[in-house]
Amino acid sequence: MKKQQTAEYIEKHRDEIFSQADRLWHSPELGFHEFKTREIIREWIRKKNYTVDKEYAYTGLSVSLGSGKPHIGIVAEMDAIPTRGHPDCDPETTAAHACGHSSQMAIAMAAFDALHQLSDLKGKVTLYFTPAEEFTDIEYRQKLQQEGKIRFLSGKQNMLAENVLEDVDCLIHMHATGTPYRYSVDYQLAGFQYKKFTFIGKSAHAGVLPHEGINAVNELSLFLTASAMLRETFRDGEMMRFHGMITEGGNTVNSIPDRAEYISYVRSIHTDTLLKFSRQLTETARHCAAAIGGECLVEDIPGYLPLRQSHKLNEVLMDNIADYCDRTEITVGVDNIAAGDVGDLSVFYPIIQYEFSGYVGPLHGPKARVTDPEEVYITQPKIIAGTVIDLLEKPELVAQIRTEFQPAMSREDYLKHLTGE
Repeated sequence: MKKQQTAEYIEKHRDEIFSQADRLWHSPELGFHEFKTREIIREWIRKKNYTVDKEYAYTGLSVSLGSGKPHIGIVAEMDAIPTRGHPDCDPETTAAHACGHSSQMAIAMAAFDALHQLSDLKGKVTLYFTPAEEFTDIEYRQKLQQEGKIRFLSGKQNMLAENVLEDVDCLIHMHATGTPYRYSVDYQLAGFQYKKFTFIGKSAHAGVLPHEGINAVNELSLFLTASAMLRETFRDGEMMRFHGMITEGGNTVNSIPDRAEYISYVRSIHTDTLLKFSRQLTETARHCAAAIGGECLVEDIPGYLPLRQSHKLNEVLMDNIADYCDRTEITVGVDNIAAGDVGDLSVFYPIIQYEFSGYVGPLHGPKARVTDPEEVYITQPKIIAGTVIDLLEKPELVAQIRTEFQPAMSREDYLKHLTGE
């Protein structure tokens, strides 16, 4: 009966949901710049006579309904990603919701509205709007760190540091997909580490005195060759990736370049493997630079930890997905090399993230967009609301999930990980 009530509410308000989704889609902002997005959310809160529960992580905020236990959290990401050439990107920043985060907000808001209509809600539901999931615009974020506005470089890392989620029992998160799967559930996401390599050489006239210079671009070229050879050591099942981009390579062709810069990600679904290969890359870069006569400075910034999902929570989710499709359309356990700071949440809380269709991809590309608004903006809120209702109606299951869950590390060790101590 409650699920029917929330589904009927969503159907009745479909025009409002589509309008809100369109507004969010056309308001893309990079991480920790989500000021316009936050105001859209505040307008929604005022219109619905809700109250802001908490503010956190510079631009994030949450809203709650109900009280007591169980306490179920819904996570929706706010930021966009730089996507040059996307027809709906911001012309100044190139930010576009090619990542699908605008749909997360629209889905979560619709589900929250529908749940708010229930008169006998058994427990508490909090919708967490989380900023800065995409790991971009690093210099801006480091500036915010220096100014004391954030502690760490992603939204959820700051939420964990600020204990925003301390009372929640479990978390639900959803993400768009451009893959052939209609639904993908109960998979792992990779973790990653951000690495910046700065190769230092010596400038000299490129035509007259090349023998007096030390070519930093050659140092970088040798390193790229060496790192390519290391890829054959990747083992099946570890889902290793190493990829990056050259951001500096000298300042004039008439001089031997004395500086070259390469920024990159190292990815794996296994943290130990990731960190081991990261250290190997550091040594490789330093030796390649030395072979040319220069040196390499390496900066490591902790990225995101691998996502580990709650199987029991996924079982509840799958029952609700199956109300809207055949179970053969639900793909289970296909691990994903992508990463997100949702992985950091999974260190401390039982969590699920599922992928839904209705997009054309590839995501993060200039052609990413919603192609099936019904699937995205109407069906997904029904699934989320139904899953929340099932969990609130089964407090003993939520208590069991919470009791059986073991954090992957202590809060102290996590903060040491983020600070590199």
